[in-house]
Amino acid sequence: MTSSASAAPLRAKFRELEEERERTWEPAALAVNINQRTTLIRDHGKAASVVKTGDVLPPLTLSALDGSMVSLDDLVAKGPAVLVFFRFAGCPACNIALPHYRDTLWPELKASGIPLLAISPQPKALLSEIATRHDLPFPVATDTGLKLSRALGLTYTFDEPSRQSALAKGGKSEALNGLEDTWELPKPAGIVLGPGGGGRFADVAPYWMARTERAHVLAALGLEKGDASHAA
Repeated sequence: MTSSASAAPLRAKFRELEEERERTWEPAALAVNINQRTTLIRDHGKAASVVKTGDVLPPLTLSALDGSMVSLDDLVAKGPAVLVFFRFAGCPACNIALPHYRDTLWPELKASGIPLLAISPQPKALLSEIATRHDLPFPVATDTGLKLSRALGLTYTFDEPSRQSALAKGGKSEALNGLEDTWELPKPAGIVLGPGGGGRFADVAPYWMARTERAHVLAALGLEKGDASHAA
């Protein structure tokens, strides 16, 4: 049974994170973060290639942390499946979202026999930290070379201030996505796949401090009444 804290909407948890940053971050660092998100919001509606409900996903196979290969076709062989795209293991917002899905979404999916796959482009050696830290019961896979994320139009590239900020902290593009000097990550997304790889529901957040709410995934699956639109 989930606690009232874990069941709180993700947007409320992210607001708490935002308020904590406003209290503790240096103004210049906060401005870099906010300006990058503002740019992503501005440009999000211009991206015609972003995956949407009704699109058919490419039949790719991803490598899971346990060494197995996960085919998108196999995931939906017996019914629908849920994909959750996230950025990387050290992302604070991802460390809020994934345990939230573990506690509030996964139990109902498991009871209904619906698989959930969490996906990040980060190399497995680093990506495994988030699965271990939160004892995630659903598989986590790496999207090598951002192949699936790019095909779905999910990726964005750091603006120059964000790149310089990451470099100043010792960050490397390869540690985020396995690619040299690309500074490219997926926007968070929640996708419900049906048989044949068709998207029964696709919700792409314009930036990382917004994520698909549990209720919208369940509504898209017919497991809960409610509006399946995005709640920022």
